[in-house]
Amino acid sequence: MTAVGVVVHGDVQGVFFRDACRQEAERAGVAGWVRNRADGAVEAVFEGEADAVAQLSRWCETGPPHAQVDRVEVTDQEPAGLTRFEVRD
Repeated sequence: MTAVGVVVHGDVQGVFFRDACRQEAERAGVAGWVRNRADGAVEAVFEGEADAVAQLSRWCETGPPHAQVDRVEVTDQEPAGLTRFEVRD
């Protein structure tokens, strides 16, 4: 198991980024959460098998069709034993 924290910068709010991320995470079998930040970025934590977490992190580089991603910050984290993926406010 591995875990990463991800912050996605750009035009990423109001384009269904969080819901699309949830769908991708569920498809990949990745647990964690995603939320909008006050600064306009989207923040997420992904936890699961290394390949699936890496795949989801790469997905964030483009996101859903209407997103305009400028940059993605990825930091390693300690796995917390998360078992599902949720969209947070």
